[in-house]
Order: sequence, then structure tokens, then C-alpha cells
Amino acid sequence: MTQQAKGPASYFPSIEKKYGRPVAEWKELIRTSPLTRHMELVAWLKTEHGLGHGHANALVAHTLAERA
Repeated sequence: MTQQAKGPASYFPSIEKKYGRPVAEWKELIRTSPLTRHMELVAWLKTEHGLGHGHANALVAHTLAERA
């Protein structure tokens, strides 16, 4: 029995399916962006890449948590 992902990572399978890019690619975009604030990054993913709010928020939260 596999353990179900929790928190932001629980969105990753649907993000990959809906937008056709691996999560690692999205996270690299976030890491290399000149933006640093959570909501700036969320807004950027929504406007520039067409992500929904929940998906953008999950990717940004997970990526920024790795920096800490």
C-alpha cells in the first residue's frame, strides 16, 4: 500500500496531467524566476503560464519550503 501525498504535493499528479509538464520543470521555473514573494510567484504562474490558483499556490508553497 502506497502512502498518499499530503499538503501541496497532493496536487502534483493533477498538475502534471492538466498542464503536461513535470513538477520538477515547474519548480525550476519558480527557482529561476526573479520574483521571490509567494503571491507574486502565484500571480506570475497564473498569468504567464495559465495555472489555476490552487495549482500555482501548491507549487510555490512546496518550492519555497525547500529553500527554508
